[in-house]
Amino acid sequence: MVTVEPQRSVVLEGENVPLVRIERVEGSTLSETVPVGTRRSDDLTMTLDGQPVRLAPAGGRLSRRSYRIDITHAGSRYRLQPNSFSGSRLTRDGRPLGELFWLDDHRFAEWEQRADLRPSDAALGYALAASFGTGAQPFWMTALDLVAAGTPG
Repeated sequence: MVTVEPQRSVVLEGENVPLVRIERVEGSTLSETVPVGTRRSDDLTMTLDGQPVRLAPAGGRLSRRSYRIDITHAGSRYRLQPNSFSGSRLTRDGRPLGELFWLDDHRFAEWEQRADLRPSDAALGYALAASFGTGAQPFWMTALDLVAAGTPG
């Protein structure tokens, strides 16, 4: 089960998955566009079964890549990075694990059939998707939006 306290925390817990917590530090700068409230790593804490996880979200600016979230846990490097308008790909040590989608309170994943998927992989992926959302528009579309916003009309 995923519990989201908007702009504050995400907690994922279940019978067969480890407990994951992502929390925004009290008093830190709030970003209304991010479900957990910020993309600043200094303003976030993350744990997996009580053990600290190194969390490094990128700033989220123009490109899809700028919305990636990197974490390091138990000697593995994970990345959740948008790869479509609505989805983000989860990788462990550069190998694809699956694609996660978070749309209008509907969340789901399509896991790679040949991936050596662990319960902690799924838990981390779902917690990241709930905390930061999934998907992003491509750079060219963002650039067109910026041009259109600056054009008198």
